[in-house]
Amino acid sequence: MARWQPDAPGRLAAAALDLFEEHGYENTTVAEIAERAGLTKSTFFRYFPDKREVLFDGGTVTGVLVEGIASAPPAAGPLDAVAHALDALGRTFFTANRREFSGRRQAVLNANRELREREALKRLDLTASMNEALDRRGVPRLTARVAAELGTLVWEIAYDQWIDTDNSEDFGPLARQALAEVRAAGVVR
Repeated sequence: MARWQPDAPGRLAAAALDLFEEHGYENTTVAEIAERAGLTKSTFFRYFPDKREVLFDGGTVTGVLVEGIASAPPAAGPLDAVAHALDALGRTFFTANRREFSGRRQAVLNANRELREREALKRLDLTASMNEALDRRGVPRLTARVAAELGTLVWEIAYDQWIDTDNSEDFGPLARQALAEVRAAGVVR
């Protein structure tokens, strides 16, 4: 085993992505992922409960969104608080150095039903977390739910555009553009 190196979760995710692309998700084992990352199987399970989770952020995206909603200016409306959170996400998580990995990751997810199902569950959790964060800001329950659902839609649109290899725009401006389009459609003002 090689000397200790930092960022075990990142190394495991990169190794998993490479192996999933090379051999397919179904044909890759946790032991192979750990070995490719230069780690042990027990180290893998220290960070991820199962093979499906290795390509998901471990709650990082949700945490950034919840904190971004909480730290939005007090006078911000529900969608403005969500926009503040999406800006934070673009600055801290969806950065230029993650774009290629994210695009490759999405291709692997799109090719595997089990991973698409996991992603759908993660998005439901993300929406629920935004809803709860808006509720803590005192946003009425129905308004918070609608804003959280729209926030997830805006996130999905911006993410799909951000990982597009023909696009070089940052995530934050893409999210703001998608939010402007939602507002222009007259969904929420």
